[in-house]
Amino acid sequence: MNEILRRDAEQIIQASLRAVQPDAAVRRALGRYRSQGGRTVLVAAGKAAWQMARSAVEVLGAVDGGIVITKYGHARGEIPGVVCCEAGHPVPDENGFAATGKALELVRGLQKEDTVLFLLSGGGSALFEKPRVSAEELRDVTRQLLACGADIVEINTVRKRLSHVKGGRFAQLCAPAQVFSVVLSDIVGDPLDMIASGPACPDRSTCAQAEAVAEKYGLRLTPEARRLLEEETPKALDNVRTEITGSVRELCAAASRQCRELGYEPVLLTDGLCCEAREAGSFLASVLRTHAGERRRLAFIAGGETVVRLTGGGLGGRNQELALAAAPIISGIACGAVFSVGSDGTDGPTDAAGGYVDGDTLSALEERGLNVCRVLEDNDAYHALEAVNGLIVTGPTGTNVNDVAVALLRP
Repeated sequence: MNEILRRDAEQIIQASLRAVQPDAAVRRALGRYRSQGGRTVLVAAGKAAWQMARSAVEVLGAVDGGIVITKYGHARGEIPGVVCCEAGHPVPDENGFAATGKALELVRGLQKEDTVLFLLSGGGSALFEKPRVSAEELRDVTRQLLACGADIVEINTVRKRLSHVKGGRFAQLCAPAQVFSVVLSDIVGDPLDMIASGPACPDRSTCAQAEAVAEKYGLRLTPEARRLLEEETPKALDNVRTEITGSVRELCAAASRQCRELGYEPVLLTDGLCCEAREAGSFLASVLRTHAGERRRLAFIAGGETVVRLTGGGLGGRNQELALAAAPIISGIACGAVFSVGSDGTDGPTDAAGGYVDGDTLSALEERGLNVCRVLEDNDAYHALEAVNGLIVTGPTGTNVNDVAVALLRP
């Protein structure tokens, strides 16, 4: 392993994550918040929910009750006046359903002069949920969508129709109270109705689109679920004001700044990466190989969110697959590396945030009897990267604004 490149990668990752913490973003948004004179209750859902809620309470001084619903391991302590709950992600579980029930109790009976401060971040689709079908079917549909390689927009187009709170329905349940929504974007292009399936946003997707997704991937649905796909979601809401803040663009910009500080010339390839993880890894590696003969330091940056098509039973995540897929192509390039990381600190059902490979990784894997093609077919990037010290582990970061992948060239 090239220790210098690995050190540079770690510095780029840490600087990028520091720059996209939600604290400042929440403070900016709440600078435009004005109480209507009634109660203010707080509901925060998503992987960054705890961090966002803590910042909001610090700004406001106090709230008239509140709840945080976040992923296991993401709550970092008590917040005055706020109940903190942890639940399952990416597949919803009973703790998430129970916590969402508490949130609905909190907003029931509010008056027109009251306000629901709704703090939303990525992961909210699984964490903030009251299903309209059985819990078992909702989990099964979620697993089917994740396994077939559907992108997040397709997944949420279906899920919001099977939910009592998604697709604008939560805002309806808050009425006549006003909803002041602060949204940390984790979807390329910031489509507000798709971030966490848009609980407080009019839904732009249609029944026809939901049915097309079900048909495209051959989803197994009960007759009741198929009927719900034909039931339209709210298309207009008059009690919501939304501030969208934070995005993958900021993550890429932060990575670029740190690359430049380390002496690299940053090149932003895209902040809208949306393809299979293996394809993205091959592409980044190919870009690096094309420029391998140059004498200047270069950093090629791509932000967005890739998908994984499950073909095996191994352990991993999209960022780990991206990195591992790059290893064969950059093999032998002593001055090159590719790494990819999820800004929330968790990549798939693992404790890693992503993966790192360089010109030595392939030979190190082969020495251990590991074949990259077979590992990828089994979706077991985690164990392969673990064997060669290629895992990137950050722990929960408190934010969630997509992923960033970087190809470094340091001659």
